Amino acid sequence: MSTLLRFAPLVIMMAFVYLIIIVPENKRKKKYRGMLDSLKVNDEVMTKGGIIGKIINIQDNFIILQTGPDKIRIKLDKTGVLTLLSELETNNSSEKKADTKKA
Repeated sequence: MSTLLRFAPLVIMMAFVYLIIIVPENKRKKKYRGMLDSLKVNDEVMTKGGIIGKIINIQDNFIILQTGPDKIRIKLDKTGVLTLLSELETNNSSEKKADTKKA
């Protein structure tokens, strides 16, 4: 019985770490994987390097971005995509509409 009480704080700390760190990280990874799976041609994205471009071709693990006024094409791994900008724009516009309705 005393050995169980001795390890109780350790078990409680491990449960706390699991709930505070691991569960939110798994949710974030699941959301990111869903975003990568939902990429389609003509989506505007930002890469992890800060390059903004439009997807013009999607292959198994790669995408081809077209960026800039010179229409430069860049081949990237799908995991190089940071955010989907068209999704952010629709979220921002819906928030602005909700704010104007409240006022």
